[in-house]
Amino acid sequence: MSLPSRTLSVWIDRDPDAVYGFLAIPENFMKWASGLAGSLRRDGDGWAAETPDGTMRVRFTPPNPFRIADHWVIPPAGAEIAIPMRVLANDGGSEVTLHLFRQPEMDDARFAADADWVARDLATLKRVLES
Repeated sequence: MSLPSRTLSVWIDRDPDAVYGFLAIPENFMKWASGLAGSLRRDGDGWAAETPDGTMRVRFTPPNPFRIADHWVIPPAGAEIAIPMRVLANDGGSEVTLHLFRQPEMDDARFAADADWVARDLATLKRVLES
């Protein structure tokens, strides 16, 4: 069964390679991704973060030439959640897209709240990278 999804994006007035270079460093997620801010930490050969749903393992796509900044969160109980991200060249700047999948246990209100949260985080990413 497929999961409903939404693609959210933000245009950033910065070179796509610079934007991707920032996103390719996991520690930088703490500067804009409020779900990970303040709690993302190295945990052995991976990462962990404290979230409203408990401690989650986090893994990141290794640096690559395609500007793919996917990451995954692994809840204490349940399946890994994929969060695809891309940095695309767009009119002299960058379009950052994040694909949000509605999880099976989410109702419409929770999915809408998650989408709003992601939109706020992407706005923060824009502010951080344009300042």
